[in-house]
Amino acid sequence: MPGHILTVCTANICRSPMAEALLRHALRAEPEPLRSLKVVSAGIAAHRGEAISENSLIALKKVGIDYAQFRSQPLTRELVDGALAIFCMTESHRAMIQLNFDPPPKHLYLFRELIGNGAPVEIADPFGGPLGLYESSRDEMVEAIPSILDLLRKITAPPASPPV
Repeated sequence: MPGHILTVCTANICRSPMAEALLRHALRAEPEPLRSLKVVSAGIAAHRGEAISENSLIALKKVGIDYAQFRSQPLTRELVDGALAIFCMTESHRAMIQLNFDPPPKHLYLFRELIGNGAPVEIADPFGGPLGLYESSRDEMVEAIPSILDLLRKITAPPASPPV
């Protein structure tokens, strides 16, 4: 089974690192096999080695997560092919992956699409905005995590035994 969960945004310095950090935090509280899942992030147009944005770092620190060591990376074939599931911030990110990776990944979602109930599915880019926008993005991610964990439980569940 592929070994990581991948979160994707544009530059990999605001949304996807926050999503990565929040998912890692949530998975640590889960039983195996979820607890052992690795979470990584990348950007459609990212440069390698950039630090997480200051406001993303502050928004995470406000919920007890220090992610100062984070460094950005561009989206690669290796990251896509090795992903158990990919969670994008917007429909345009998903479209870019579908366009640039053939065959497209099987488990490719918007971060919030599994919530249902008519909830908005995209997470807007807070880049350059005030801290409150970053906190709103963080909170939108937190709201989606239970639905993502439900999906990951299904994906990682052992196959059902055939009836005897």
